[in-house]
Amino acid sequence: MQVAVNFFSKHKQVISYGLSLAILLFLLKWLEMRYVIINHSLEIYIGAIAMIFTGLGIWLALKLTKPKTVVVEKEVFIHSEDTFYPNNQSIEKLGISRRELEVLQLISAGFSNQEIADQLFVSLNTIKTHSSNLFGKLDVKSRTQAVEKAKRLNIIGK
Repeated sequence: MQVAVNFFSKHKQVISYGLSLAILLFLLKWLEMRYVIINHSLEIYIGAIAMIFTGLGIWLALKLTKPKTVVVEKEVFIHSEDTFYPNNQSIEKLGISRRELEVLQLISAGFSNQEIADQLFVSLNTIKTHSSNLFGKLDVKSRTQAVEKAKRLNIIGK
C-alpha cells in the first residue's frame, strides 16, 4: 500500500496530465459523435429500420421453411412366410446354374466379389464369370439390377 502511495505522489504531474488528456479525448469523441448523429440522423434511422426488417425477414423465413413433422403411430400386421420357395420354373427358363444361384444370393446379401470368392473357395475371376453370366441371363447391367430382377421373379428371397 505504501508503495502505491509513493508511486502516485512521485508521478502526480504525469498522471494528472494523462488523465486530463483522456478526459479531453473523451469529450472530443462525444462531441464528434453528437455531430455525426445530428448530421446523419436520417441515414441512421434508415439503417436501423433496415436491420430490424432484415432480422424479421430471416426469422420469418426460418419459421416458414421449417418442416412440420407429424408422428403417426400405427400397428401394421404383415403376414410373412418364414420359408422361401424359389421359383424353379424361372430358374430353369433362364438357365441359371446352382453355382450362379449361390453367387446371386451372396450378391443380394451385399458381399463383394472378393468376399464371395473367399466364401465359395473359388477364384475372383470365376466369380466375375458367374456374375457376367447372370447379367446376361437376367438381361441386366449391374448387380443392383440383377438382385432387383431376381427378387421380382421370385428367384431369391426378399
